[in-house]
Amino acid sequence: MIDSLTPYAGRWVALLRGAVIGVGASADEAHTNARLSQPKAESQVIFVPEPFDYELPEIITRVRTLLPESARVWLVGGAVRDLILNRRVHDVDFAVDGDGLAIARRVADALGGAFYALDAERGAGRVILREPNSPAQTLDFARLRGNDIFADLAARDFTINAIAVPLNAPDTCLDPLRGIADLRAKLIRACSPDAIVGDPLRSVRAVRLAAQLNFRIEKETRAAIRAHAADLPRVAAERIRDEFIRCLGGPQPAACLRVLDLLGLLEQIIPELKALQGLAQSPPHTLDVWEHTLAVVTRLAEVIHLLGPVHDVDAASDLTAGMVSMRLGRYREPISALLAQPMAGDRPTRWVLMLAALLHDAAKPETRSLEADGRIRFLGHESRSADLAVTVLTRLKFSADEIHYARTVIAHHMRPRQLTREGEPTPRAIHRFFRDTGATGVDIVLLSLADFLGKYGSLPPPEDEWAHHVTGCARMLEAYFEKRETIVAPPPLVNGDDLVRELSLEPGPPIGRLLEAVREAQAAGEIHSRDEALAYARNMLNQL
Repeated sequence: MIDSLTPYAGRWVALLRGAVIGVGASADEAHTNARLSQPKAESQVIFVPEPFDYELPEIITRVRTLLPESARVWLVGGAVRDLILNRRVHDVDFAVDGDGLAIARRVADALGGAFYALDAERGAGRVILREPNSPAQTLDFARLRGNDIFADLAARDFTINAIAVPLNAPDTCLDPLRGIADLRAKLIRACSPDAIVGDPLRSVRAVRLAAQLNFRIEKETRAAIRAHAADLPRVAAERIRDEFIRCLGGPQPAACLRVLDLLGLLEQIIPELKALQGLAQSPPHTLDVWEHTLAVVTRLAEVIHLLGPVHDVDAASDLTAGMVSMRLGRYREPISALLAQPMAGDRPTRWVLMLAALLHDAAKPETRSLEADGRIRFLGHESRSADLAVTVLTRLKFSADEIHYARTVIAHHMRPRQLTREGEPTPRAIHRFFRDTGATGVDIVLLSLADFLGKYGSLPPPEDEWAHHVTGCARMLEAYFEKRETIVAPPPLVNGDDLVRELSLEPGPPIGRLLEAVREAQAAGEIHSRDEALAYARNMLNQL
C-alpha cells in the first residue's frame, strides 16, 4: 500500500498525477467528487486496501507458493470471515482472474490432491486434500464473477462474505462493502438489493449464518427475505435440502426453525408443518404440537451434546441433564461415532436425526381424535408421520438411505417409552426392538429422551418418571453396546436345515417364525444350547 494513501484505507480515491482529488464509498462517488474538484481532469479511480493482520492457514501459504507470478488470485468468502472471527477455517474459496480450472488442476497435481471440475462454463474447479487422521480439506477456485474482483465481491451474498485477500499481498484486504464493519456489528447484510432476488436460497443461508455466528439479520435484508419468500421453490430441491439440513445440524436448530417460520420460508420448504401450530394436546403435554416439536428439537440437540465425545461438566450440572450424563455417559464415544457417520455426501447421521425429530409428530393433525372424556388422541400418528416423512424427504431429494433411516426413526420413536413405562424393558423386548431397528435403535433412544423432555417444554419433568425412563434407556443401550451377542444378536444355536431335519418339517415360512422364536428365547436367557433350542422349537411347533 502506498504510504500516502494509508489514511484512505477502505475507500475509493480518484488520483491525478499521484495526488488525491476525490474520495468516496464507491468508485462512482469518488469519480463524481473528483469532477466537482477538477471538472476537466481525467482521474484514475482505485480502491485503497486495508491492512489484514491475520495469520493465514498453512494450506493457503502452500497454495501461494504454487501459483505463477502472473496469477491474480484472492482468498474470498467464509474463510476470510472466519479468520477475522478467530473461527476454525474449513473449506477455502479462491477467486481467480482467469481460468479457475487450470489453477485448481495445478494445485491438485502439486499437492497430490483429487481434482474435480465443478463448473466448466464458469471456470470453477475443486481440489480435495486428504491426510491421515484429518478431515478432508476442500479448495475451490472459480473465475471472477464480472470484470474485476470488485464486481465479483458485489455479486456475492452477504457483506461478511465479500471480503478478499490478494494472495500476492496477504497483509492487505479488499473490503469495499464494509463487511468487516458488519462483522464487528454482528450483522448479516445483503451485498445488494438484488442479492435475494438473484438467488432466493440466500434467504435460508442468512438464517443459518445468523444462528451459526450468533448474528442478527439487518432490517432491509430481513424485509427482502420476507418479500421474496415465495420465490424459494424455484430453487433446485437439492440446494434447498443442503442449506436447510445445515440449519438443523447447526448450534441453534430450533431458533433457525422459528426464524424460517417468521420469514415465511419454512412453509415453502415443508408446508406440512404449518398445521402443527396451535394444535392442542392433552396432559402431560404442556405445549401445542408445534411448540412441542421445537422443544424436542432443542432437547435432542442438548442430549447429543451431553453425550458428545467430550464431557461438558457445565451442561450436565442440573439434575435432568446430569442423570443422562451419569447413566449413559459411558457410551458417548460409540454414540458420537454413530451420529458422525455420513449417510450421503457430507451429511452426517446426526443431521438426519434432527430432521426426523422435526417430523416425528408431523401427522398428528390428520390423526387427531377427541374422546368422550375430552382427551385428545393421535392414534397411529407415528406410522402416518413416518409415511409423511418419506414424502417430504423424497421431495427434497434426500438419498434412499436417508429416507429409510428417517422413516425407521419416526415409525418407532414411541417404542422406548412404551418399553420403560411398565418397568425395565425385558431382554426379549430389547431384542425385538433392535431386531426391528438395527443400529438406528440407538438414535431412536436418544429421540425418545428428547421427546419425553419435550412434553414439559422448559419445565423439568417429573423426577421419578424421568429417572425410570433414563434407566430403561440405559438398559437398552447397554444391551446394544455391551451385550450384543447375548441379547441383540446372539449367535444362532440352530439353523433352518436343523429344523427341517430334526423336526421333519418342510421348508417354508414357519421355519423362519420358529427360528425367530428360538432367538428370542435365547436372548431372554431361556435356552443356551443346540439341544435346548431344538426342544424349544419342538414345543413351539406343538403349540401351533
